[in-house]
Amino acid sequence: MPESLALLIVIIIAAIGFGIANGFNDAANAIATVIGTRTLSPRAAIIMAAFCEFAGAATGTAVAMTIGKGIVSAEFLNMDIVFAGVVAIIIWAVVATIYGMPISLTHGLVAGLVGAAIATGGSRIIVWNVLVRVISAVAIAPLLGLTAGFAVMVAILWLFRRTAPDKIRIIFSNLQIVSAAFVAYSHGKNDGQMPIGLIAMALMAYNGGGEFHIPFWAVIVSAASISFGTAIGGSRVIKTLGLRMTTLRPVHGFAASASAAAIIETASHLGIPVSTTHCISTAIMGVGATRRLSAVRWGIARDIVVTWILTFPACAILGWIIASILKLVF
Repeated sequence: MPESLALLIVIIIAAIGFGIANGFNDAANAIATVIGTRTLSPRAAIIMAAFCEFAGAATGTAVAMTIGKGIVSAEFLNMDIVFAGVVAIIIWAVVATIYGMPISLTHGLVAGLVGAAIATGGSRIIVWNVLVRVISAVAIAPLLGLTAGFAVMVAILWLFRRTAPDKIRIIFSNLQIVSAAFVAYSHGKNDGQMPIGLIAMALMAYNGGGEFHIPFWAVIVSAASISFGTAIGGSRVIKTLGLRMTTLRPVHGFAASASAAAIIETASHLGIPVSTTHCISTAIMGVGATRRLSAVRWGIARDIVVTWILTFPACAILGWIIASILKLVF
């Protein structure tokens, strides 16, 4: 039986809220380096990122398909699961942003949906092979980011070893703007697909199952929500990554952004949800480590990693609690 129109509207509003939260936490990672190196002002970087996020979110739906019909078996999907999952990650995102901690909203959403699904129908309704693929990215993406950031920076140092420092600064100040725009676009194409998947899931549950369909208006609304969130800005997250973790120059910002963007873009084409947070944060660590290990403030890096680790169980528990309450009340 189709579920209530009122709940569908609430879920769509919550999905838009998720997109906004994604914009001011996760998307802030995309421009952290270009602001940290003072190549662009915060205002200019945020405006640039908002446009690029919109462009990314409006192109390609592979990740939305994975989120929308790959985590929970379609025949057991209902509005309570979708609602509980999205509310769980919004709560976690708000708390993390208040403390300036970058988190993976991608994996937080997946965890919230998993917890809600288990509370509603047990573990049998989880599509475990897809979930394992998503969880694998939690471990693989940071390693790729760290390695790629280190390798790209080493390559740049070798290629430009005879170039004057002032010339290097001019070259990479311009290139860093391009790489930051690429990160924002890639983030929109991966994480920006999350609200799209949520809205499509809600529509499928509202219609009592059937074909998973992504309406064009959902793409536009979702792209606009994440762009709006980016425009609001995530100043605390930007400060953590762009200013506190390590000292960045334009060449370092370019190496970190280009490395992260390449990983995110590849994952988007494969339909694998990855975390921009994981990729850009570890790329910054890798770039900083090329100077010396002590150039990275590992205490801050540790706090970020702990937050990543806590995200999955915290969101799963929140999703389970919210879905359990809905099950008791309704």
